Amino acid sequence: MSHYSSHGRGDDRWGGGGSSYGGGGSSSRWDSGGFGGGGGGGFNSRGGRDDLDRMALPRPDFSNLPKFEKCFYLEHPAVSARTSDDVERYRRGKQIHVYGDGVPKPVTTFEEASFPEYVLEEVLRAGFKEPTPIQCQGWPMALLGRDLIGLAETGSGKTLAYLLPAVVHINAQPYLQPGDGPIVLVLAPTRELAVQIQQECQRFGASSRIKNTVVYGGAPKGPQARDLRGGVEIVIATPGRLIDMLDSRITNLRRVTYLVLDEADRMLDMGFEPQIRKIVDQIRPDRQTLLWSATWPKEVQAIARDFLKDPYQVIIGSPELKANHNIRQVVEMVEGYAKYGRLRKLLDGEMDGRRILIFLETKRGCDELVRQLRTDGYPALGLHGDKSQQERDWVLQEFKNGTHPIMLATDVAARGLGNVASRRALEKNTPQHSPAQAPRSRRV
Repeated sequence: MSHYSSHGRGDDRWGGGGSSYGGGGSSSRWDSGGFGGGGGGGFNSRGGRDDLDRMALPRPDFSNLPKFEKCFYLEHPAVSARTSDDVERYRRGKQIHVYGDGVPKPVTTFEEASFPEYVLEEVLRAGFKEPTPIQCQGWPMALLGRDLIGLAETGSGKTLAYLLPAVVHINAQPYLQPGDGPIVLVLAPTRELAVQIQQECQRFGASSRIKNTVVYGGAPKGPQARDLRGGVEIVIATPGRLIDMLDSRITNLRRVTYLVLDEADRMLDMGFEPQIRKIVDQIRPDRQTLLWSATWPKEVQAIARDFLKDPYQVIIGSPELKANHNIRQVVEMVEGYAKYGRLRKLLDGEMDGRRILIFLETKRGCDELVRQLRTDGYPALGLHGDKSQQERDWVLQEFKNGTHPIMLATDVAARGLGNVASRRALEKNTPQHSPAQAPRSRRV
């Protein structure tokens, strides 16, 4: 039985640039011809990043804001019964480090998180065996309504750590009215990560008919604008396109009470800090803010101090956040002229059915190496920010299904592919999804 029934609004709320990959006439069986497509996208339709940084958005009036509910956590009896020694032993075993006043005890099962039944049914239907460490500690923190800093390796399960509490948060708020913007805003650094987050939103928000849309550059604005004007509870966005939508008055952030900054370190690396600050200035100051990052540099600490109030902090793994110890790393120092020959030897030794990901520094270098490898018969494709969204989606799908098991990419793919790998690990031995049960309520 859910411990959240008292928080709903009655039972109905709780129910239910077009380059070819031909590459010189390779006879490889993977050489299926070129893939056409337009060029990549820039940051928005109006101009480049400098234009976005100069764009002035009027600051909303935050006086006389209506109150909203954001604390939904009721501790499960099994969690309450655990002693401090039990909790410390569990955290130590899972490498969970916590900081802050009044940190809640972690949960150890999905049932202990005391989610509403419709959320729990979706989680169990997905076939997950048990929560990841970031979910065990992050769910109670987020459901308490406090601001939260989560530091964990990419692919640790943090998307569900903030998404399931977001579903609960939305269902406790008044329904959207015409002209309202979203209730939950998730900012992400790249299109790929934004699309992956949306897939999880579709999956776990369907039972309560929570609508969402993804907003990013490099794709037509029309469909995104129609979704925003029609009203959606969750918006997942890259900063540039969202600012464009705000400046065009296609949407607003007056209703946002749950803000997520995903991969904050990556967004700062990409130079999005001015745009993030511009966006956050549009959101009511008493919101709940959750900041997620794989590393904890001074720049991320600075925006955490500016955006979050009295936050909890949870770190999974070493507090120093060193390199992932689950990955064997081999470093070879090779002269520039010898790189390609060494790469071919490595590929010949590694191509045993596994997928291979190669990162490069520049887009031009990525395209050149793809052409060279395909000329020599290797099943390689490239991914970087100058490719159209259609082409990027196609390349990712070809890599995921193994049709082209070698993918070359700039760092645009670094985080998103880690999330794909994590989700596949979580869903190992997952049964075929059955159709979702018809919800007992319909959101408007």
